[in-house]
This record gives sequence, C-alpha cells and structure tokens, in this order.
Amino acid sequence: MRNLIPFLAIAVLAGFFTAGCAGPEEKLGRGITNSLEFARLGEMRDSIEQTAVFGSASEAYTTGAIHGFDRSVERTGIGLWEVVTFPFPNRKGSYGPIDTAHISPSLVYPESYKPHLISDALFDTDTYTGFSGGDVAPFIPGSRFSVFDN
Repeated sequence: MRNLIPFLAIAVLAGFFTAGCAGPEEKLGRGITNSLEFARLGEMRDSIEQTAVFGSASEAYTTGAIHGFDRSVERTGIGLWEVVTFPFPNRKGSYGPIDTAHISPSLVYPESYKPHLISDALFDTDTYTGFSGGDVAPFIPGSRFSVFDN
C-alpha cells in the first residue's frame, strides 16, 4: 500500500498538468511516435533511397544506411525527451515540436511509398458489404500491398 501512494500522487499530478490541454496530449503522442522510430525504420529507408537517387547507387547501402541510422537515433532521442517532458511546455512556451535542422516534426517515408489507413472496420464505411480497402499490413516495414486502392 505504501508503494501505491507515490504512484497515485504522480498520476494525479500528471492529470493536473494535462487536464483540458491539447498541447501536452499532442506532445506525448508525437514523442511516443518518434521514440518508436527503430520499429518503423522510416528514416533508414528514406536515407537509403535518397542516397541511391541523388548520390551513387553503390553508396546507398553503406553511406545511406549509416546516415539513416544516425537520423533514427536522433529522432528516437527527441521522442524520448518529449515523452519525459510532455507535461511541461518547451522553451518558447508552446507544446510544438522541437526545432532541429535535420529532423522534421512529421514522420518520414520514402518518396516511393505513402501509407494509407489500415483496412479495418473502424476506418472503412463500406464494411457492411464485406469489402473494404487500404493497406493490408502497414505496420510491417516495407509492406506496399493495398486492396482496392483508388
């Protein structure tokens, strides 16, 4: 019981800081998304593709992979920092994304692929007929299979 009291105090304090504010919720969601970069591998795939297109194809899997790994580490670090500090505003007094020269606040995908919503009854309006469309497995890196893509 004594271990439960500090946990509840922290939960109440976090609820007090985030009650009624959309900024901390967005900052926490952005931080969780960025901290899972190594599961998504978006920066890695984008850097390999851009190195192959604008650089040399022979350097794509070496230099591009190293550059993508570095950007993934940076995005993961920014995400973890935003998760830890989500109840508090940034230095400028807002809950907006951290300004960096290298990392954009939105997720990065290769130019050759833009994901869609998961094919699920939650997002599709025509599920009562038994047919729906969208990405089949967007959570698997490199999956590009779509059903009924218009």
